[in-house]
Amino acid sequence: MTESRLTARELTLAYEETTVVEDLDLEVPHGRITVIVGPNACGKSTLLRALGRLLKPRRGSVLLDGRELSRIPTRTIARSIGLLPQTPVAPEAITVADLVARGRQPHQRWWQQWSKEDERAVTDAMERTNVAQLAERGVDELSGGQRQRVWIAMALAQETDLLLLDEPTTYLDISHQVEVLDLVRQLNHERGRTFVAVLHDLNTAARYADHLVAMKAGRIVAQGPPSQIVTADLVREVFGLDSVVVPDPVTASPLVVPGSPWQANGSGGDHAEEAGPGKNAERAGLKKNAAPA
Repeated sequence: MTESRLTARELTLAYEETTVVEDLDLEVPHGRITVIVGPNACGKSTLLRALGRLLKPRRGSVLLDGRELSRIPTRTIARSIGLLPQTPVAPEAITVADLVARGRQPHQRWWQQWSKEDERAVTDAMERTNVAQLAERGVDELSGGQRQRVWIAMALAQETDLLLLDEPTTYLDISHQVEVLDLVRQLNHERGRTFVAVLHDLNTAARYADHLVAMKAGRIVAQGPPSQIVTADLVREVFGLDSVVVPDPVTASPLVVPGSPWQANGSGGDHAEEAGPGKNAERAGLKKNAAPA
């Protein structure tokens, strides 16, 4: 596996008496895009919070460059790991430029509150996320897609080598989803940044991830390149869904096609016609790739 700066060892995470993640091991490949997927309440976001030191492990540890996060000063971590939570809240009446500038706080000192380097980082982050023209507008005036790009700009201005993104495409239409994830890929390829993202959509995850982590009930079921681990059997095990997995016609990444939806029978009566993935695949000429019923 590619060298890893961020790792989890025998990690157990809990909220009060409820265990969410149990005895989990993970190595985040350095310089790659890792995407975590799984059904609701499987522990994806909880794991991401622990990787960003927002949640203290019940057992086990998270390591950054071989050191436990709990033993590293907060400011030092903030220079290495950036975290964009699922539903960030901006201070009332703050402008776009001021919010993005807050990403520079870990780099400032009491004797030097703002520098040319800070200015460069903020300008570059706003230009890369296409929000420079919104600099003087209030964040609360923006659309959902615009706000999400502003939050990503703030995370980029922090200039960390590791960026953790919890469902960064939430509330975005398909065009803005592609725009945000293309930006992630561009930053990864051009600047070598390591990304760990939680995504709900398996096909989107398979399209953009170098390393895919599939979770269920607080454990990792499979991990590796999407082309090697995304199969009909995995989809059934993790999501409880019968499907056919075919190559994406554009990227050749795995594309999960669910079985036929419920539909009335041909006579228009009240009975349902059962059509599983096998029938779906047969109609598509892909019977040999169909998942068993």
